[in-house]
Amino acid sequence: MSDIKLKITDREGELHEVDAPTDMNMNLMEVVRSYELAPEGTIGICGGMAMCASCQCYVKSDHQLPEKSDDEEAMLAEAFFVKDNSRLGCQIHITEDLDGLEVELAPEEP
Repeated sequence: MSDIKLKITDREGELHEVDAPTDMNMNLMEVVRSYELAPEGTIGICGGMAMCASCQCYVKSDHQLPEKSDDEEAMLAEAFFVKDNSRLGCQIHITEDLDGLEVELAPEEP
């Protein structure tokens, strides 16, 4: 397995092209945190349990992602700034199929 390329637009509108390992069982939220693309304490507050929506992002590319779980659906139903392409980054696991994935971090909750 090898690294894949991701394009992540941060909350300031800046695009970052990053490498993400496919062999470490990471999710998108953890990749964002590891590259410090959001201020500490503003993303992944619940630790990746689909319980806070702080890692909400908008999927900009046409990648086929796994269906949303009931927990993810419920959390997005209560979140701010939700769009049709909203997903929780903690629920998007990094696999080779996601090479070239483009996402934009949703604004921080008010």
